[in-house]
Amino acid sequence: MLVDDVKALLARDPQTSELLGLGSFNDFPDLVGTLFGTMCNAAVGRVVAHTYRETPEIVADTERDIAETARRNFEPGGPASVLLFSRGVQATMGHRVAHAAWQNGDTTLAMAVKAACGRAFATDIHPAAQIGAGFWLDHGLCFVAGETTVIGKDVSIWHNVTLGSTFNNSGADRHPKVEDGAIIGAGALVLGSVTIGAGANIGAGAIVLEDVPAGRVVVGTKARDVGPARVSFLDKEQGT
Repeated sequence: MLVDDVKALLARDPQTSELLGLGSFNDFPDLVGTLFGTMCNAAVGRVVAHTYRETPEIVADTERDIAETARRNFEPGGPASVLLFSRGVQATMGHRVAHAAWQNGDTTLAMAVKAACGRAFATDIHPAAQIGAGFWLDHGLCFVAGETTVIGKDVSIWHNVTLGSTFNNSGADRHPKVEDGAIIGAGALVLGSVTIGAGANIGAGAIVLEDVPAGRVVVGTKARDVGPARVSFLDKEQGT
């Protein structure tokens, strides 16, 4: 369905296909391989196409990323436009490919994909980091996630966010855990082996060094609890 929607969008405006450098494609792996071939290089495009063809679970995760980004972002064009134009979705797709290689034990390929996609999308997401389905990475620019980062389902993160470690915490579990439905505003720094509870809101520019309870808001350069969470992008009808 998504492939048909992309073909319809491009048929309505052939110049878009020319601007994006898209040729013909038959299915979803072909489409994403072609897209990454133009945004990164032909070799990356081939790896992306192969990974999406051989790893059905990341196709499902990506389809949910795209659908949720379209739902939360209020931009025209729906999922087809999100796939073609959303830097955050594309950066997440690149990470999902790198993560699949990492899980398969091909750490060199994983790091190479991470490096190529990082240059293309201005992100730095370690291939071992875990990202659940329904991820909305708005704008995408300057997002950093360390090796032991774990992001749950339906999380929303804005640009210039760092999920990093601290000099005081350099062990095997040294990066944040972000639970389902949490929201992290632009420029926030979440550092160390802290947990951001389900549905919590982290204000733009906050510096978070301690756990944040589920459903709470924290703001400020020394983040402090200011009450119940005020924003949620969860789909209440689906209960997710």
